[in-house]
Amino acid sequence: MEIVNKRIEEYIQDLYPTKDPVLKEMETLAVRKDFPIVGPAVGRLLYQLARMTGANAIFEMGSGFGYSTYWFAMALSHSGYVYHTDTSAVNSKLAQEYLRKGRQMNKVRFLVGNAMELIESVKDTFDIVFIDIDKENYPTAYEKAKKKLKPGGLLIADNALWWGRVLDKKGDSATEGIKKFNQLMAADKDFFQTLLPIRDGVSVSYKLK
Repeated sequence: MEIVNKRIEEYIQDLYPTKDPVLKEMETLAVRKDFPIVGPAVGRLLYQLARMTGANAIFEMGSGFGYSTYWFAMALSHSGYVYHTDTSAVNSKLAQEYLRKGRQMNKVRFLVGNAMELIESVKDTFDIVFIDIDKENYPTAYEKAKKKLKPGGLLIADNALWWGRVLDKKGDSATEGIKKFNQLMAADKDFFQTLLPIRDGVSVSYKLK
């Protein structure tokens, strides 16, 4: 199911064409390899949210070859940092190449492994935690992220509408994981959540306390 009409997506993309050559290269690679990335519309949102909130410390739970990491890094001041995490050392190395090419390496810390274990392994707390891992793991990721998020921080999750499959009465494990995550976020009184119908759905939750 299309969340946003393709013609509307094309209209938005035409308004804000990707100008950064490294981002364009990453978008081309994603198409060629059929590799899932958040895309430019969500990338712009991540950048804007990080800038608006003055985020200084960001943790990505699932980063692929660094497309969303790049958007976050661009939004950070020189003292800010974002953790790039992925289970694949190959993706991590590729991300490092792109971030180096875009002169953003000084803002990124790279960890290889399970994001839910990695976020517990660092002592930091964060202004933003971004979830984009296997969808069946979203409920557990929410629990891990909440503990590491500062009051006033944002918990952001991609694929929150899961191509409309959230409407299925009973879906596969990934679908059920997304549905449970959305229910947990909506019911959690420590957060104020908005689910944005951008691309495949982006959940943005503000931690009240």
